[in-house]
Amino acid sequence: LGLFIPLYLPAFLFSFSHSLLIPVLPLYAQSLDASYALVGVVLAGETIGMMLADLPAGMLMRRIGQKGAMVLGLSLTGLSTACIFFAQTLTMIVILRMVAGVGTSLFSVSRHYYLAEMAPPLQRGRITSLFGGFFRMGRMLGPVVGGTVAVIFGYQASFLVFGVVCGLALLIVLNYLPRLEVPRRSREEMELSPLKFFISVVASQKKVLLPAGVGFLFMQIIRSGPQVIIPLYAANILDMDVQTVGWVMSLSSAVDMLLFYPAGMIMDRWGSKRAIIASCLLIASGLALVPFATSFSTLLVAGMLAGFGNGFGSGAMLTLGADLAPKTGRSEFLGAWTLIGDVGATSGPLAAGGLAQSLPLSTTSWIISLAGITAALI
Repeated sequence: LGLFIPLYLPAFLFSFSHSLLIPVLPLYAQSLDASYALVGVVLAGETIGMMLADLPAGMLMRRIGQKGAMVLGLSLTGLSTACIFFAQTLTMIVILRMVAGVGTSLFSVSRHYYLAEMAPPLQRGRITSLFGGFFRMGRMLGPVVGGTVAVIFGYQASFLVFGVVCGLALLIVLNYLPRLEVPRRSREEMELSPLKFFISVVASQKKVLLPAGVGFLFMQIIRSGPQVIIPLYAANILDMDVQTVGWVMSLSSAVDMLLFYPAGMIMDRWGSKRAIIASCLLIASGLALVPFATSFSTLLVAGMLAGFGNGFGSGAMLTLGADLAPKTGRSEFLGAWTLIGDVGATSGPLAAGGLAQSLPLSTTSWIISLAGITAALI
C-alpha cells in the first residue's frame, strides 16, 4: 500500500497516457498525407529516443537523483507530446516524439531503480508484478479513451489530454515520492569519467549481463510476436474484420492482466527463473498454434494461451534486472538492462514484419515462436 500513490499510480497514469495515442497517432500522421513508411517513422520516433537515452539515463540519475530523473522524464514526455498539438510538419512531430522517448527512458530507468532499492528481495516478485499489473491496466483503458476523445474533439485533442495526464502523474511524484538519492561514487571511482565508469560496470558484470541480456532480448521478441502475427493472420488468412480482431486481442489481454499477482507469488516462492521459462514456453506455444486456427474460437484459444504466458511473466524481467543489478553502479547497470529490453521490443515487430513480407504467415509464426524456446533455454 505504501507504494500505491508514489509509484503504482504514476505508472498507471504514464501507461494510460501512452496508450491514448495507440489508435490516434498513426491516423493523425496519415491525415497529414504521410505515406505508410513515414507513419512508421512517426511511430518509431519515441522508441529511437528511448534507445538513445537509456544508457545516459542511468548515468544522469547519479547526478540528479532518482526522483529528479523521474520528474525530468515525466516533464519531457508530457510537454513534448502536448506540443504536437501545435506541430505543423511531420519532421517536427518526429523530433517531439524522440524527445518524448528521452523522457520515457528517464522515467523507466528511475522507476526500476526505485523498485530495486525499495522492494525487499523476498517480496520483490509480488511488488514488481503488481507494478506490471497497473501498467497493463493503463494500457488496456487508454486506447478506448484516446479513440473517444479523437472522435469527439479531433485527433489533436488527444495530445493535450496526454499532457494533462502526464502532468497529474508529475504532481503525484513531486508530492508523494520519497527522495531516493543514488549513492555517490567512491574516490577511486570518481577518478573515472561517467562513460569510463559505465564501461567498467558493464565489464565487471559481463558474465551476468551477457547470458541474461541475450535471454531478455529473445523474451522481448517473443512477447511482441502475438501483437503482430495474430492481427495479420486474423485479417489476411481468416478474413476477420477489425472489430473481431479487436475482440481476440482484448480477451487475450484480459487473461494477461488477471495473472499479474499470481505471477508475483510464483516468483517469490520459486524464483523468477521458473516464471520466465514458463512464460516463454507458453507464449511460444500460443504463437505456434496460430497457423492451425480456422475460426474465431480456435484463434482465440491461441491468443489466450499467449496472453496466459505473458501474464505469467508479469514483472519478471523487472525482478530479474533488480536481482542482478550490483550495488555499485546499479543505476548504470539498469540503464543497460533497459536498453536491452527496448532493443528487443523494437526488433520483435520489425523481425515479424520483415519475415511476413517474404514468407507465409504460418512459417513466420513458427520462426518467431523459436525466440521463446531460445529464451527459455538460455
